[in-house]
Amino acid sequence: MSLLASILHFRRSADLEPSTQTAVEMSLASSSFANARPITKLTPSAIFLVFFVLCSTLTSTEAYDSLDPNGNITIKWDIMQWTTDGYVALVMIYNYQQYRHIQAPGWTLGWAWEKKEVIWSMVGAQATEQGDCSRFKENIPHCCKKDPIVVDLLPGTPYNLQIANCCKGGVMSSLVQDPGNAASSFQLSVGSTGTSIKTVQAPKNFTFRAPGPGYTCGKTEAVEPSKFVSKDGRRKTQALMTWKVTCTYSQFLSQKTPTCCVSLSSFYNDTIVNCPACTCGCPNNLTQPGSCVESNSPHLASAIHGPGKSSFTPLVQCTSHMCPIRVHWHVKLNYRDYWRAKVTVTNFNYRMNYTQWNLVMQHPNFNNLTQIFSFNYKALTPYGTINDTAMMWGIKFYNELLVVAGPMGNVQSELLFRKDPLTFTFGKGWAFPRRVYFNGDNCVMPPPDAYPWLPNASPLSKSPLVVSNMIFWAVLACFIVYV
Repeated sequence: MSLLASILHFRRSADLEPSTQTAVEMSLASSSFANARPITKLTPSAIFLVFFVLCSTLTSTEAYDSLDPNGNITIKWDIMQWTTDGYVALVMIYNYQQYRHIQAPGWTLGWAWEKKEVIWSMVGAQATEQGDCSRFKENIPHCCKKDPIVVDLLPGTPYNLQIANCCKGGVMSSLVQDPGNAASSFQLSVGSTGTSIKTVQAPKNFTFRAPGPGYTCGKTEAVEPSKFVSKDGRRKTQALMTWKVTCTYSQFLSQKTPTCCVSLSSFYNDTIVNCPACTCGCPNNLTQPGSCVESNSPHLASAIHGPGKSSFTPLVQCTSHMCPIRVHWHVKLNYRDYWRAKVTVTNFNYRMNYTQWNLVMQHPNFNNLTQIFSFNYKALTPYGTINDTAMMWGIKFYNELLVVAGPMGNVQSELLFRKDPLTFTFGKGWAFPRRVYFNGDNCVMPPPDAYPWLPNASPLSKSPLVVSNMIFWAVLACFIVYV
């Protein structure tokens, strides 16, 4: 195996279990690198190739979600009829992501016109700016900008301005949680463009924000015209022409720092493994005033309603991890044939109510989940028949709303698992989840060597150098006492 192949193989093994990953590292060290040429003998072109491949791999996999490999936002632009100087189009936005929803203040959609197109009118949405329409003398278009930005209308919009699947403030549910509300639509009349399939030009450079960055949209492509079925199901009609755009999500593009973390505890160990320090930033009110607020601060109310409230800027409680969301997994009880875990989600953000929140966890015992209390549950099978991933969310009118930081700012449930004698163990961190997502964002896990260990298991073993130093100082102390 060459050096390049070894590095790539090691990268693919990064998601393996700690014990498996250690074996991979030992195998690479003993086989691959032992036979590889010293790095100093590699040519500059070879070294450049290695770094280029690694960097390109990191970039290309950021938008890929292994637990939802087919999740995306799909935009369909259907031309329904021609007008004297353009066309009327129906634009549909579909959320095909299983557990990532679009929360308040909702989505914004942008694009660039190919020529000098204008938007005469809109139903179900509106452009945020009208732009320069001075070249029109009588009828003034709704928007004349070269690169319009469109937002959904709010609930309560007059009926003559509504269309199906509109007017929800840009909020869209995930596909699993509420498929009936996983789409949004609007209609627009476009002018100053072509009036036939051969002359019309597709909009380009689509952008989708939900509400911040994170989504990258591909090129506009012409596809087979969409078909529509009448309410009685007896007639089908179709669009004159259809364009499609696909947008994928990247957590790295959405926010440079993590948004949630995981803490662990168990009944068989008094140790509580907290979220790693400074997971989502470091508390520093000296250099960054207002970056966090103490829960007992007398200025809490003024800080919550201060600058940044309307922009949805997070205001988190001062903690060691500084994350808006913490997910805690507690191994609670052990029965003869079953075992029980408790999951608690705590909101440390004083400015955010998480509506229709959801939680995705990966654990090898989800294939034997017997009962879940006070959460909705659905098994996700991103790897075909392997059932080790679960999606959980709140029960309507009970706990689907995770309120702001404070005494009521948490939701919790318990999970009852049946033991499989062939796989079950409390040792080596098996009882804790492998991965945790909150609202579609990957949460930071504690390091594996910090997990609570069984009472009959020894804590972290010391390295040979540390042990030898301890023996040396112990012998030296005894010698001094003897002398």
